Amino acid sequence: MKLFRPTTIVSAHCDLPCGVYDPAQARIEAESVKAICEKYQANTDSDFRTRALIIKEQRSELVKHHLWVLWTDYFKPQHLEQYPNLHDLFWQATKQAGQARHSVDAADQQKLLDLIGEIDDIFQKTKSG
Repeated sequence: MKLFRPTTIVSAHCDLPCGVYDPAQARIEAESVKAICEKYQANTDSDFRTRALIIKEQRSELVKHHLWVLWTDYFKPQHLEQYPNLHDLFWQATKQAGQARHSVDAADQQKLLDLIGEIDDIFQKTKSG
């Protein structure tokens, strides 16, 4: 049994040593959704608009995916203690990503970017110590 016992015990606050998680991934997808909406609004070609909506929906789902990975794999209970609004903030952001998926309104897209910005602010604080 001694052969199978670990000789070194390590711990990390997330699944892998830090540096693999970042809200930038969600932000990039959300910026893409916003840009698609702007192009959609500026174009009257029905085929173009249909393709734009399909891509916008895919990108909105990626926003939700990246937010949930960050929430479930990076943030830990001690972060929730430090930032009690964190759970609600993620809930609002993922709900807003769903709203962004169903909308071509720039205000909906900007609200999503603002929420991701709030998450990023907290992320940066937790990352720096």
